[in-house]
Amino acid sequence: MTVELNHTIVPARDPQASAQFLAGILGLSVDPPLAHFTPVTLANQVSLDYDQMDVFEPHHYAFMVSEQEFDAAFARIQHSGIAYYGDPACQEIGQIYESKHTEGRRGTYFHDPDGHLMEILTRGGAGA
Repeated sequence: MTVELNHTIVPARDPQASAQFLAGILGLSVDPPLAHFTPVTLANQVSLDYDQMDVFEPHHYAFMVSEQEFDAAFARIQHSGIAYYGDPACQEIGQIYESKHTEGRRGTYFHDPDGHLMEILTRGGAGA
């Protein structure tokens, strides 16, 4: 049996706005509503199903992107004036990271409107 992640629920105060925020950064579109969810589907067919909730703990979501996709997403982050960080503790403001363990991997962290910690990163090394 091959096991694949199909979808995950992303809690949001305003699902449409939060889905649009992420889709805009990643260069994706927001899918039509599915029941009461606002989905964003990734290239590997995993969907992030935004669901309206008033109280929730922020989560971390990481997105593997190509070098070109990273550059485009990072440009959108900068152009939008979104704070970004070189570390998950959000201490290295205005930085991206380059992994010492995976040659050439780059990434950065940023928060979405609901406080979820989003990360974009490249494969680096031979997978770049």
